Amino acid sequence: METAPAKTLQKRQVIFLAILLFLWETGSEEIRYSMPEERESGSLVANLAKDLDLRVGELATRGARIHYKGNKQLLQLDITTGNLLLYEKLDREVLCRATDPCILHFQLLLENPVQIIQADLQLTDINDHSPEFLEREMLLKIPESVQTGTVFPLKIAQDFDIGSNTVQNYTISPNSHFHVVTHHRGDGRKYPELVLDKALDREKQPELSLTLTALDGGAPPRSGTTTVRIEVVDINDNAPEFLQSVYEVQIPENSPLNSLVVAVSARDLDAGTYGKVAYALFQGDEVTQPFVIDEITGEISLKRALDFEATRFYNVEIAATDGGGLSGKCTVAIEVVDVNDNAPELTMSRLISSVPENSPETVVAVFSVSDPDSGENGKMVSTIQNDLPFLLKPTFKNFYSLVTERSLDREERAGYNITITVTDMGTPRLKTEHNITVLVSDVNDNAPAFTQTSYTLWVRENNSPALHIGSVSATDTDAGANAQVTYSLLPPPDPLVPLASLVSINPDNGHLFALTSLDYEALRAFEFRVGATDRGSPALSSQALVRVLVADANDNAPFVLYPLQNASAPCTELVPRAAEPGYLVTKVVAVDGDAGQNAWLSYQLLKATEPGLFGVWAHNGEVRTARLLSERDAPKQRLVVLVKDNGEPPLSASVTLHVLLVDGFSQPYLPAPEAEAAAAAPADPLTVYLVVALASVSSLFLFSVLVFVAVRLCRRGGAASAGRCPVAEGHFPGHLVDVSGTGTLSQSYQYEERWRHRYPK
Repeated sequence: METAPAKTLQKRQVIFLAILLFLWETGSEEIRYSMPEERESGSLVANLAKDLDLRVGELATRGARIHYKGNKQLLQLDITTGNLLLYEKLDREVLCRATDPCILHFQLLLENPVQIIQADLQLTDINDHSPEFLEREMLLKIPESVQTGTVFPLKIAQDFDIGSNTVQNYTISPNSHFHVVTHHRGDGRKYPELVLDKALDREKQPELSLTLTALDGGAPPRSGTTTVRIEVVDINDNAPEFLQSVYEVQIPENSPLNSLVVAVSARDLDAGTYGKVAYALFQGDEVTQPFVIDEITGEISLKRALDFEATRFYNVEIAATDGGGLSGKCTVAIEVVDVNDNAPELTMSRLISSVPENSPETVVAVFSVSDPDSGENGKMVSTIQNDLPFLLKPTFKNFYSLVTERSLDREERAGYNITITVTDMGTPRLKTEHNITVLVSDVNDNAPAFTQTSYTLWVRENNSPALHIGSVSATDTDAGANAQVTYSLLPPPDPLVPLASLVSINPDNGHLFALTSLDYEALRAFEFRVGATDRGSPALSSQALVRVLVADANDNAPFVLYPLQNASAPCTELVPRAAEPGYLVTKVVAVDGDAGQNAWLSYQLLKATEPGLFGVWAHNGEVRTARLLSERDAPKQRLVVLVKDNGEPPLSASVTLHVLLVDGFSQPYLPAPEAEAAAAAPADPLTVYLVVALASVSSLFLFSVLVFVAVRLCRRGGAASAGRCPVAEGHFPGHLVDVSGTGTLSQSYQYEERWRHRYPK
């Protein structure tokens, strides 16, 4: 059961803790808390949400987390309640050793927006350690001649607590010869001295054994004891004295082992054994002292490596003892000088591995830097490469944010390897490099682009349906779904064009197919537009023009326009027997529905009643006499003319001509045998009508030609003929029909009158 004073003291500690927890400056960038050490794991430190005027749910939405130096987790944050809790029991002596006050620094990191709040937790000491002497027994050799009031230094007790909880007083077991006096050191510690109250008499009592007790100032106080054994020796009336009571020395932390730190010196006025001095470390614990002293020379050397960041100062007490047991003491104050032996440290708090393009000033990473060195050795500069579109921005103390300087373009560069270099200002300069990789995620900012603005495709007519006639291709410089292209046919501007029945397109690869068999004679060319659309959001698209040209195939045989082959009566050509070689008998006129060389027509005489009498010009179909006519030539000639195109394979048609040889216009028309047979047969009324109409048109046409010739002759005769129109004597005029190179009729028929023979009256 606790006593009333103990309970009152405990209440005071709770009130003091509450005051430290809640009296922090409003609006400050730092929050400071305080609590005693050795609290159990899970103990409440503070409610950060309440202290920062944040809603409880805001900590979770802003990704609040605790950041502190080191790898060991000491605190934990409950983001649902805002409570800051102990992760484990904290021992002030383990965390801070002799450092007072013991302050743990940590940061609260918030995102959206990024905010860093510095916080400190001060651990207050509790009296959880008892004073402890390093040795169970102290041996003092005191000459019997020592005068009363002589002071003998005693070794101090160690107490890991600080402040009032450390050693406050020393007592010794009751006796008649000595008492203990407690003194203060400059560093705050207290040390005991044994004072002689009554002269010693070796013959009466050669040895004394006393109990030295060290008491701390805790409530309740703790204590530790050791035995002081005193040997009374023979007279030695001079104790060693050091030349300096305090030695001050500096030593670099990178000094090699066994290097000399300082040499101390003490002298004893006695002679012989009593005048020989032996040196020793007064606090001789090898665990705590990195030094060793030569007991003869007094040279202090280094036996263990120094670390400025761990311990910056050492107070070493040196004792000089003569052969009679008298001793003197001095203090060596050793200052460890910092050297730049620690490279900066970088701790990454937040890292985004992927950044969308077209997003300027995006926070990519948040990190902190630290250097345990001091002075210029602890000053740091953080840099990245100069050729990158990123910036380092200091945010809070040694925290930096890595942000994008401008909008990124994934099509220009898909990723960046960034090296963050942290360099201190010491000599030589040390640096730490941290490499991170930032990928640029794609945004649909590029429309598909066709390889050509227009495509021309050739298709031979009479193709099979679903024939692959060509392809269009478009590329998209984006990535993923933003680069997947879908092809489609765009509606034609003329709704009457049946595009959907002519072609189709594969939406995945852009292959074009003819859906129907094309006919060059019906459709020689057509064009349409295709679209390429990506799968981004929003989708982007582009267009290209496709022109389809139908190539002609030789699928049409020549068609004879003249002479007509479907007439009821064959057409008969009249040739005067007086015709000269080369006389134009008639002209076979034919056309071909194809184009190009498929429509180039050639003519040849296939059969004739008298071979060699007539010839056909191959290129224009003119039938002319090949020689002079004679009386032996049959008056009725039958010619078969073959018309052939130039296709592969060539197609042809034939026409039959009937030629009647006459002596002149006065000779009556002799019908062909086929005509006689037709006349003998009973006439069909429709045939009669057609024959009458054809005869009428022919007569009218012949009359017009005669009138035209007569007028021309009258104009040529002029006044020399005294107004008389010359009359043509000889053969009747012929006519000339021509066919163009493409197999179509010429623009007009040409007639000319030529005087071939003049007959005497």
